[in-house]
Amino acid sequence: MTSKERITKILRHEPVDRIGLFEVFWAETAQRWVDEGHIASAGAAARSPVESGAGCDTTRGLPVVEIVEDHFKLDLRRCRALDLIAEPGAGDTVVAEDEASRTVRDGNGALLRWLKGRSGAPEHIGFLVQDRACWEEHVKPQLLDGALMEKRIDRPFYRSMRAKCGAENLFLTLGAVGTFDLMTPMCGHVNLLMGMADDPEWVRDMVEVYSRLTVDLLETLVSTEGLPDGLWVWDDLGFKNGPFMSPAMYRDLIFPAHKRLFDWAHARKLPVILHSDGFVAPLMHHLLDAGIDCLQPLEAKSGMDILALTRDFGDRVAFIGGMDARVLVTNDLGKVKAELEAKVPAAMAGNAYILQVDHSVPVQVDYETYRYFVEMGLEIGTYRK
Repeated sequence: MTSKERITKILRHEPVDRIGLFEVFWAETAQRWVDEGHIASAGAAARSPVESGAGCDTTRGLPVVEIVEDHFKLDLRRCRALDLIAEPGAGDTVVAEDEASRTVRDGNGALLRWLKGRSGAPEHIGFLVQDRACWEEHVKPQLLDGALMEKRIDRPFYRSMRAKCGAENLFLTLGAVGTFDLMTPMCGHVNLLMGMADDPEWVRDMVEVYSRLTVDLLETLVSTEGLPDGLWVWDDLGFKNGPFMSPAMYRDLIFPAHKRLFDWAHARKLPVILHSDGFVAPLMHHLLDAGIDCLQPLEAKSGMDILALTRDFGDRVAFIGGMDARVLVTNDLGKVKAELEAKVPAAMAGNAYILQVDHSVPVQVDYETYRYFVEMGLEIGTYRK
């Protein structure tokens, strides 16, 4: 069974030979394994700058990550080929820099501090957009400017990923950032959440503009370049203790954007994989109503319990992740095996599980530990008559 066939069937809850395999590696982790000689570094392909950025769980674009993905023969790949920053292609303007960090102003006018040598999210220092007036003056006009449409699409990158996945029979997802994860790097969590409470019409306007532009860009791309195998949507709706908003507020303000995006995918027979960090279990019924086919990465450290989720929702949705990365950080193979044995058999019972840690593989994880995690996970996750 090819990777494309396997993931297609898993997302449909159909019988397969084994569970799927997907992973996200921090750039530092991948680089460490290459530097230690575990993985050959030759043949790296440049990664599009559009693929990296705020609002998603990708690293900031080091080719070495792709080498590691190929090395472990992941079944599923992502291609983020759209840019919905206010000023596409503007890049970051360096405001300050020292040995530990670089402070930049991005194309949204946001002031961000990135730590050097570390993947992840930046520190939010300040935002050009703090309210409705700032949005209407500085960002909304650029998002509505049809002359910028083509600048927002990385056609060469999408073509290259379609060609690679087609040649290697990999399952290709075209990536899009959800409206919540488009708004938070533009105006900040505090401004956005206060706006959701105090000025919901402003938030509805942003949601409408972003979601409509996203669908228009997706349609423009696939109508000329061809369809992917699925749609991957980044939208971090939660933190450690719960969602950023109540279920009622999600339903009122964010759900319409998800429904529009997921309906677009389903109309083209594309399954939808939603990435959301944090504890989002209270939103599950609404996310299912919106149309998700799969949820990733199920952060154990935030309280997402793959056993409970499989029990309660496994007949309606597939899952990716849920394996506690903190266990792998111990580099204790006995503990890694125990984690897999405790979770994989139940998660795979409905033919709808793809193996991954619960976010990204940290740099502290030894190559031998992760290799054992994959080999043992797929051994346990093989379906036997």
